[in-house]
Amino acid sequence: MRKITVFCLFTLTSLFFKSVQGQTTLTGEVKDNNGNYLAYANIRLTPNNFNTTTNSNGVFTLSNVPYGEYLITISHLGFKTLKETITVNHDNTTHNFTLNDDLLNLQTIIVTGSFTPKIALESSTSVSELNAQSLQLIYTMGTASILQNIPGTFTDVSAGEVYTKVYTRGISASAEDDMGWYYVSLQEDGLPVSLVQHSYYGPDLFHRVDLTTKKVEAIRGGSSTITALNAPGGIYNFISHGIRNTFGGQIQLSGGSQSDNNTLYRIDGELGGPLGNNWFLNLGGNYRKDDGLRNTDFTFSKGGQLKFNLIKKHQRGHIKFYGKLLDDYTNRWTGVAATNWDDPTPAFGQNFSSTSLLMPSYDANIPDGRNLEKTNSFNPTQGVYAQDLAFGLELLQDLGNNWSFKNNFKFSSKIANWQTSISNTYVSLSDPTAYFVSGAGFPIGQVVFKDVKTGSELARVDNSGILAGQPAQYLNSGTLPNDAIMGTSAWYKDMNADEFMNQFSLRKKLEKHDITAGFALGFSNPSLFTQGSFAYVTYEPNPRMLQVTLENPGSPLIQLSDSNGVSNYGGLFYVNAKAKVKQAALFINDLWKLTEHINLDLGLRYETIGHKGHKDRYEPFLQNGGLDGNTNTTYDNGVLTPTGEKDKFNYNYNYLSFSGGINYNINDRTALFTRFSNGHKAPELNYYFNNFDNVPINKKSQVQNINQFELGVKQSGNDFSFTSTLFWSELKNIGIANFEFDPNNNNIFYTPILFNTSKTIGLEWESVYKPIQQIAFRFNGILQNPKASKWKVYDAAGTTDTSDDSIIDYSGKVLPFNPELMFNLESDYNNKKLSTFIKWQFMGKRYGNVANGFKLSSYNIFNIGGGYKISNHISVNVFVNNVFNSSGLANFFGANTFGANANGATPQFISANPDASFVVFPILQRNALFRLNYSF
Repeated sequence: MRKITVFCLFTLTSLFFKSVQGQTTLTGEVKDNNGNYLAYANIRLTPNNFNTTTNSNGVFTLSNVPYGEYLITISHLGFKTLKETITVNHDNTTHNFTLNDDLLNLQTIIVTGSFTPKIALESSTSVSELNAQSLQLIYTMGTASILQNIPGTFTDVSAGEVYTKVYTRGISASAEDDMGWYYVSLQEDGLPVSLVQHSYYGPDLFHRVDLTTKKVEAIRGGSSTITALNAPGGIYNFISHGIRNTFGGQIQLSGGSQSDNNTLYRIDGELGGPLGNNWFLNLGGNYRKDDGLRNTDFTFSKGGQLKFNLIKKHQRGHIKFYGKLLDDYTNRWTGVAATNWDDPTPAFGQNFSSTSLLMPSYDANIPDGRNLEKTNSFNPTQGVYAQDLAFGLELLQDLGNNWSFKNNFKFSSKIANWQTSISNTYVSLSDPTAYFVSGAGFPIGQVVFKDVKTGSELARVDNSGILAGQPAQYLNSGTLPNDAIMGTSAWYKDMNADEFMNQFSLRKKLEKHDITAGFALGFSNPSLFTQGSFAYVTYEPNPRMLQVTLENPGSPLIQLSDSNGVSNYGGLFYVNAKAKVKQAALFINDLWKLTEHINLDLGLRYETIGHKGHKDRYEPFLQNGGLDGNTNTTYDNGVLTPTGEKDKFNYNYNYLSFSGGINYNINDRTALFTRFSNGHKAPELNYYFNNFDNVPINKKSQVQNINQFELGVKQSGNDFSFTSTLFWSELKNIGIANFEFDPNNNNIFYTPILFNTSKTIGLEWESVYKPIQQIAFRFNGILQNPKASKWKVYDAAGTTDTSDDSIIDYSGKVLPFNPELMFNLESDYNNKKLSTFIKWQFMGKRYGNVANGFKLSSYNIFNIGGGYKISNHISVNVFVNNVFNSSGLANFFGANTFGANANGATPQFISANPDASFVVFPILQRNALFRLNYSF
């Protein structure tokens, strides 16, 4: 018995020590091909599912790993996933790994535009990605400036961070300057930034890019038809950081010199890591103060945002709480005058590089047309104030037996308030508009212009002969610059919306099928108030406000403007409207594995959108002496106020969309795909808000139809990767209305809507060639033939009188604002310490209107940059955009007259007015940024 007891004790002791000795701590390092340590690489060991991430020095540690054989999987954005079998024992506890570059991120899992996450190579969509490393090499000047780096994406950022245009593949016709994201969805973590759009209210108002963005995924056309709410033209999804198993982050300090030594100061930061008990936090944001790239007498942009997400990971999924507070002021530049239709050159002393023509700072109180007992403060230095308070919850749950569901919902409360200039055209002192736009009954005689700031008289004019076609005469030695005033408005817009959106999907994986079904909901209650007053401003590169009076001998002095130079209070525009928007969609998608190499992707989406609301009718406030009862102050005589009658609308739009694609994996590096999509675009709220001026809203708009076909190839190699897509797109039922001004009655109006069709065929490509580890060449772009296949425009002849109206047919012309060729060519060098790059951006020629009367020439922009890694934690970067200060025109607004539009510059008009001036938007000039980065 004693021997048996001793034997048992010895056996148990041996087993205990063997168990203790059979576990160890596994450590290792992860580097790239240049020998740089990779922070936050994901490490997974199977079986037993050990997980961790590398720290800021590229080191990982896994504790209590039993001896044995494992499959280790290491992944990191921008690198091919490494899978390798390793043996863990007391002699083999340290392993070092090197990850190879994933040159086009084709081995990276894509979640955008797909109900089933899959690697990009296996998807049947035209998808591109900008990872964190790529984003750090871009001098960010707004959301659209980031998307310039996505192949096939046309962006216009000439106005600044907001008021931008983004579209693809000729799906562009309704993407106006004040609503430039019409066909595409700007998303954060899979949900739209904003559910609705209307004039001067777009998603770019509520989006800023900073270090909280981990990567950007972009889908052009195709599957966006069935995966996004009312956005058949594409999806641009900015994805935030997720679970990180070790704490770390970055702080960036940036300083810039722009144009005429205007400065930019900015701070960005982000951190993330575990909180314990499977809770993970990410937190970050930015703040900036920016003088802008053009000259103003005020700070162009200031403000920032704070974002967070808090993730609880459990055995079968996760719960994520997330939120954002954006509180930001920015502005947008208006156009610049030019002459010479064949080779535009600056006019009236303006400069394509630095002139902004925005009104200077002043503080005015303008009567609120909705309630004349109240006033709206107005200062053009505010520009556009945007606030977005958003929070949401995402649930991902594995239900077992290959069932899972995901639900993502978000609530947001948005405010957008515009106080800025609209239009900046030339108005001659001999033009009656210069005086009658004040709202005065008969402002004829001696008109005196004084500088608001100094009070000094600048000019005294006798305009007695202008009604007979005679020029105005100066009465003393004082003159106004260019013998003109600026045709501009003190543009006030107050917009609000509370929004709720939700997307739910249920997924079932079978042997051959991967089926996802679900629904999407969106509710928004936008309100809009727009008021326009005239402002007397000098027409010169650095405008001055003018106080204007009528001083006829023997008659009382009549004030045509107030002391700030504001005139015709609230008399140019009045829109007061509210709406309720309901969006709902049901979808189903099947990823069918036909063979080992062929996958069929089929999806249907039924969508219904309801618009319900009302819009005030209005009339001028009629009282002797105007609002203040003083007959000697005429600037308050024409305030537009509601009549009490409202024009209501209540319309629904229903449609079924389809998208089907096939992916053929030739091998693990090469794939072919094709896709056909039939999608639709319901109208936005501008249809009701901009049209039906003081008339019943008696009909709903048309749903636009989009047909798209694409055929592509993807190749992921070690030193060369590329994608190439041949596409055809057709856009039908395009509603077109022009913005017009009638000088006879000082009314601004929109012409009746006509519906048209466009077709585009083209080729997109994206490629990277890396002949040696330190050097890479990147080339992406688009070659296309955009046509206005059926196109008619309503010509109001510049008046509200319909007797002289006509319809002009431009069918067969080239579709405007779509380049036939556009590309980015870049070369970069990277080693352990030093990195440099040079990028060539080419924008091909584009027509400035559907009449093809004016052509915007092609232009080239060269950007350079470099960085140096001082230590594992500290690095510096320098970026210079448009290093050669290239000139070019991004946009065209038509003749330089108050209320003109681009479509008025027909070949006949240009031939008849060869010396006329016109309004263009030049590209942004040279600017430089220095960045100091600390990572931890």
